[in-house]
Amino acid sequence: MPPPSSQLLVTKVKVQLKLAIARLRMVQKRDEALAKNQRRIMAQLLEVGKVDSATIRVENIIRSDIITELHEILELYCELLLARAGLLEAPTCDPGLEEAVKSIIYAAPKTEIKELHQVRVLLAEKFGKEFVLQAMENTEGKVSEKVVKKLSVTPPKPELVTGYLEEIAKAYGVNWPRRPQADLGDPPDFLGDDGDDENPSGGQAQENLEEPLVPETTDPKEIEARAELSKATPPKSFGPGSPLHVNPPSPSTDNIHPKVTLNSMELKPNKRMISAGIAKKPEPKEGIADGIPDVDELAKRFAALKR
Repeated sequence: MPPPSSQLLVTKVKVQLKLAIARLRMVQKRDEALAKNQRRIMAQLLEVGKVDSATIRVENIIRSDIITELHEILELYCELLLARAGLLEAPTCDPGLEEAVKSIIYAAPKTEIKELHQVRVLLAEKFGKEFVLQAMENTEGKVSEKVVKKLSVTPPKPELVTGYLEEIAKAYGVNWPRRPQADLGDPPDFLGDDGDDENPSGGQAQENLEEPLVPETTDPKEIEARAELSKATPPKSFGPGSPLHVNPPSPSTDNIHPKVTLNSMELKPNKRMISAGIAKKPEPKEGIADGIPDVDELAKRFAALKR
């Protein structure tokens, strides 16, 4: 049975871990609110043409996002230690906790989270000075590579800066990089040259719906039946729909153009994602034109159903 002093130390670690998790979450919310305001300012600078000023100031946003991602990683490590607090009672660090412990010891002095500093002090008291030196110098490479990368002081790459500015401009509807109106494309022409529309929408579609589907009749019973039919309300499930809705993932400093994937397979984008510019419209498969299967494809399907 471990000595009472070890149990008391583990109890203190658990308390400080809970406080550190709460503080990390609060700081993340604060930084997200500040970053949102800074992005709005960047969009205004791009709109008025102050690209040089926006390029310099956007590095602060990138750095803020990197720190936020670091806080998320440290929060996960704190939750891991809290869930496996029983393993901390051992005289040596358990291999399953070594990465989390050394990552916290390595990153805590470089953050503003005081509760995390207390966790580091208690862990140093638990595992000794030599263990702390190994974590600070990362001699054995046990510190998470993501933590080391987030704490590096190298300036962001030009591609990342440009990507951030493009995403901010797209989010706030700013035309940047500046493109002439001709490059933006003409508005969609819903009517053909002769004024006919094969796929009407809006008011034209409503007019077409209101047109009678069958020739006019003078039979009173037929007229009454059509009136009752026009008053009928279609069910809510009428029309195409999907019970599955997947929100697009949030961009990060490692990947500013993320894609939704499931089981290592990219999901097909829906109409909202295509209209918002998040995803591109998928190209039609071979043998299918405009989403309508050809005769050979239909023949194969009927043959499969008959089996």
